[in-house]
Amino acid sequence: MSRRLSSGLERVRDRDVKPRSESLRPIPRVVFDTNAVVSALLFTSGRLAWLRQHWIEGGSVPLVSRATVAELARVLSYSKFRLSPESRIELLGDYLPFCETVEPEQRCPAVCRDANDQALLNLAQSGKADLLVTGDQELLVLAGQTGFLIETPESYRRRVFAGQQTP
Repeated sequence: MSRRLSSGLERVRDRDVKPRSESLRPIPRVVFDTNAVVSALLFTSGRLAWLRQHWIEGGSVPLVSRATVAELARVLSYSKFRLSPESRIELLGDYLPFCETVEPEQRCPAVCRDANDQALLNLAQSGKADLLVTGDQELLVLAGQTGFLIETPESYRRRVFAGQQTP
């Protein structure tokens, strides 16, 4: 080991490590619906572009499952986006490394009329999410019926920039 690296490691080991302050808020565990993620990844000047930097900087822990990742990959391959396979991989690389993968084992007690959206509720339930961020009315009508918040990307943004905690 080089002398420079060795002395740097010793300084880190010798540093007085203090416990995390009670005033620091925990990082929220968030399920973002596919449309929110696609908007954040593709439209760099769009209304949800801030989300990309938010998860990269550790402002949230996005939760995904195999099913939601497959859905995201499928949507990114839509011809209307005109993305090459390499571009799709690069975009997924701007999201997936910051995510925690959860395989839903619990069914959310709230049932969505759209069976495809139930996967997001089950993911949030199983992953102990603090909130589900969506613009989908079929999910938004279930707000208050789950153990996690369900809110629009705009409401989430106001919460993040106001520094409010999630319950």
